[in-house]
Amino acid sequence: MGLIIFLNGEFVPEERAVVSVFDHGLLYGDGVFEGIRAYYGRVFKLGDHLDRLYESARTIMLQIPLSKAEMQEVVLETLRRNNQRDAYIRLVVSRGAGDLGLDPQKCPRPTIFCITATIQLYPDELYEKGLEVITVSTRRNIAEACNPRVKSLNYLNNIYAKIEANLAGVPEAILLNAEGYVAEATGDNIFIVKNGVLITPPAYAGILEGITRNTIMEIARRKGIPVEEKLFTLHDVYIADECFMTGTAAEAIPTVKVDGRLIGNGRPGEMTWELIKAFRELTKVDGPLIYPGEAAAACSCNCGCSCRGE
Repeated sequence: MGLIIFLNGEFVPEERAVVSVFDHGLLYGDGVFEGIRAYYGRVFKLGDHLDRLYESARTIMLQIPLSKAEMQEVVLETLRRNNQRDAYIRLVVSRGAGDLGLDPQKCPRPTIFCITATIQLYPDELYEKGLEVITVSTRRNIAEACNPRVKSLNYLNNIYAKIEANLAGVPEAILLNAEGYVAEATGDNIFIVKNGVLITPPAYAGILEGITRNTIMEIARRKGIPVEEKLFTLHDVYIADECFMTGTAAEAIPTVKVDGRLIGNGRPGEMTWELIKAFRELTKVDGPLIYPGEAAAACSCNCGCSCRGE
């Protein structure tokens, strides 16, 4: 049996979850979205994701006709309808159907849909061994053109970079901003570790301010690890002691080789693993319960690993 999808106020089978060919989300990438995770019967950082969704919508002047509380219930009920406790959630608000021009004023009603399924960006072995990545020629969008802080449906900038990574035979790629500073990867934020300090590009470097990124920084600060948001170049990546990527779909994954240079000793670093383990523990307890009154599920092997109870 297929998935149940929330679409414009209804829960419908996936084969009936269709949108108009005149929807400006399809025609022009005009809309916003969030990728969210559910773990152990909780939706991780759901409030933060909804805040970012509504902030993105505000910037592009897209009025969402549901309150945040109503949108939270949309997410939770979609999970319930699919009997899911561990899932990847895609929440989308597009401009809606209009004419063939690009004027958003011609779209009277947004399209809202929520999909709850599964996702795996990288094979399990890469979480143990670490990623090899390259730097691509594609530069990150500048804020004055298409601000990367808006999580919009227009992802061509990221897709250009992903194509370059595919052609090079690597799973991920680093994008620089227009000034040549490290920005982020095609779908992840980037961290480096140097002399015991955790470093990541600031929001103004041309990044999407990731929920997992912010969570990792919060965890590090609680542990007494110095955290800096500052500009850095590829030179700083090459000479880093450790490197890792973060994202909702990817979670946190070590990066051990960049542009042919081994990072540190070429193996996932101690601080990286410390932060990954703490992040995984946090997913067990953070976020609203999908089934109120029901205890969240524990990891099936009770070891704090990445199996997510699946």
